[in-house]
Amino acid sequence: MTVKFKQFDHMITQQYQAEQAFLAEYQKGDHTFENPYVKLNPYLIAPLTALLMFKTAEPTTVSIVVKGKEEAGDISFSFAEATEHMIPIYGLYPGWINRIELVLGNGESRVVTIQTEQAPDKVKLPTQLTTTAEYFQDNIMFVTPTSDAFTAGYDYRGDVRWYGTLNFAFDLKRVKNGRLLIGTHRLLMPPYHTTGIYEMGIIGKIYKEYRLPGGYHHDQFEMEDGNLLILTQDLPRGTVEDMLVLVDRQTGQILKTWDYQKVLPTNVGGSGSQDGHDWFHNNAVWYDKRTNSLTLSGRHQDAIINLDYETGALNWIIGDPEGWPQELVDKYFFKPVGEGDFDWQYEQHACVVLPDGDIMAFDNGHWRAKVKEKYLPAKDNFSRGVRYRIDTGKMEIQQVWQYGKERGAEFFSTYICNVEYYGEGHYLVHSGGIGTFEGETCNKPPVQFRGEDEKKVVLNSITVELRDNVLMYEMHLPANFYRAEKLKLYCAEDVLSLGKGELLGTLGVTEEFTTIPPAEAGGMVPEQYNVKLGQEEDRLILKATFEKGQMVLLQLEGETTHSYFIPTTKRPFLAMCVGTFQESDERAVEFPISKEKLVGEFKISLIIDDKKYETGVTVNL
Repeated sequence: MTVKFKQFDHMITQQYQAEQAFLAEYQKGDHTFENPYVKLNPYLIAPLTALLMFKTAEPTTVSIVVKGKEEAGDISFSFAEATEHMIPIYGLYPGWINRIELVLGNGESRVVTIQTEQAPDKVKLPTQLTTTAEYFQDNIMFVTPTSDAFTAGYDYRGDVRWYGTLNFAFDLKRVKNGRLLIGTHRLLMPPYHTTGIYEMGIIGKIYKEYRLPGGYHHDQFEMEDGNLLILTQDLPRGTVEDMLVLVDRQTGQILKTWDYQKVLPTNVGGSGSQDGHDWFHNNAVWYDKRTNSLTLSGRHQDAIINLDYETGALNWIIGDPEGWPQELVDKYFFKPVGEGDFDWQYEQHACVVLPDGDIMAFDNGHWRAKVKEKYLPAKDNFSRGVRYRIDTGKMEIQQVWQYGKERGAEFFSTYICNVEYYGEGHYLVHSGGIGTFEGETCNKPPVQFRGEDEKKVVLNSITVELRDNVLMYEMHLPANFYRAEKLKLYCAEDVLSLGKGELLGTLGVTEEFTTIPPAEAGGMVPEQYNVKLGQEEDRLILKATFEKGQMVLLQLEGETTHSYFIPTTKRPFLAMCVGTFQESDERAVEFPISKEKLVGEFKISLIIDDKKYETGVTVNL
C-alpha cells in the first residue's frame, strides 16, 4: 500500500495567497463608487463577511448600513477620509440577497447587493430567543462550540450574522486592537489541546498565531502592555492544564511561567472528575492590577486560587475545604459569614475579578460535594452564576448574588460555561453544557457519549443576561458551547491590514523515544492501518488507525534517526471540554511532530508491534 501523503499550507499562507489574488483582480478594473469591487468571504473562513473596494478622486468619508431584515437589524459604521477605500462588510445574512447602503461625505449614495450561500448545518439556529431590539441593539452574541457546531454570532432576533468555518477552540475575546483572540484549529494533543491562539480580525484574517511547546487550552488574558497570559502545560511530565505563561505579544517568546505544582498538592481536594493526569484542570485566568495577582479556576480541585504575580506564591483559595490538609485550610481558605444563602462552588469555570474585588464565576456544581457519599445526582442538582465578596484580612467570604439555582436541572451543565460582568447588577450567565440522555439530565459532559449512545443525547445551551435581577435576554441553542461573548461586529480599532500574517513562538522539539525494540522487516505498511501523513509548514502529522494498546513508533531516517512513540491507548478523559476534535472511530490516532531542529531529508517508517514497515514517503525538512 502507498501511504497517502499531502502537503498543507498554513491558513496564514492560504489567506495571503487569496489576498494577493483579489488585490490583483481589483487592480485590473476601474472600480469607482459607482462600480465598487466586491469580494465575498475574502479570507476564506468567514462567509458572512465581504470587502468593498473603490477609488474616489477626492478624499471622502464613507458611511455604510448593512440592512437588516427589519430596521432594527441594521448595522452601521463610518470610515475615515481616504481616496483608496477598503470597506469591510460584516453582518450579512446567510442565504440572502443582502443590501448594503453606502453614503459618501458629500451625500452621494448607492446600494450594493451581495448574495450569500445558505449556512451549513453546523451553524445552529436558536430554538428560543427572548429579548428586545431596544435592549440588545446591534450587539452580536458569539458562542464557541464544544460539540459538532461552528463558532457563530447571533443578533437580537436570533439570526446568524457571523460564523467561522475553522474548528476554533475555547475562548473568544476582543482585545485592545479590536481583533479577536481565539484558540487555533490545529490539534497538538488529544483530546483538545491546540497549538496556540490566533489573533484574527472579524473579517476572518489571521494576523498572528502564537504557538506554545505545551499547547493551549481554555483561556487567555491580555495584559495592559499587550503581552498575553495563556494557559498551557508541560506535556513531557505527564500532567496537563496546570501551568500559565506570559507571552511576548511581538515575538511569541515565553517571558514568565507559573507552575501550580509548586504551590498546590496534586493529590488532595479532588473533585469527582480528578485524576493524577488532570489534577487541577485550570480553565480560566484573570489578572487583577489592583492587587498585582492572578486568579485561576481549578475545576478538579473545586478551587478558585489567587497567586502573587511576581513570586507565584499562593495568596488564597475559594472553595469547600473538606478533604484539604488542615494547615492549608487554616492559612488559605475563607470562612463563610453573613445571614444570606451560601453555597460553595464546584467544578467552576470563568473566574472574574470585579472592580471592587468581588469574585464572580460560573458554578457548574458538578457532584456538589467533596466525597462520594454526598454526591448529588444531576437531576437534583443546579448550575449558576455566583458572586462572592471576600475579606482577605479576616479570611471571610459572603455570597452576595447568584442566578441559576432556582432553575434546577434545566440549567445544569457539568462542564464549560461562563459569566460576564457589564456593570453593577448587569451580568451574563452562560450555561453552555446542558444535555439529557434518554430524557435524564447528563451527569457527565454530553460530548463524552459516543457511538449509538450519542444519538440518544439532546444538547442545549442557555445564555441569559440580567439587569437588576430582571431577565433581559435568553437564548437557547441545540448544541454545547464553551463560552458566550457579546460583541459588536464593527470596532474602530479593528482596521484591515494587508500582508502576510505571522507564525510566532515555537512548538518546541517533540520528545523522542530512545528505546527501540527489535523488529523484522514487514514491507509496505498494511492498508488496515489507514496511514496518512501530512506536512505543514512547522510540523509533520501522522493519522492512522490502530488497535488499543498496539506498540507503534514513527521513525524519521536520515543522516540521523529520530524515533517517536505513538500512543494508542487513550485516557478516559473525565473533562472533555471540547469534543469537536474527537474521531468517530475510537481507534483513530493523530500525532504531530514539530519540525523544530529537524533538518535534512528523512525517510518515514513505522514500527508496529514487532514489524518495521515502509511508508514510501520521504520528506525534506
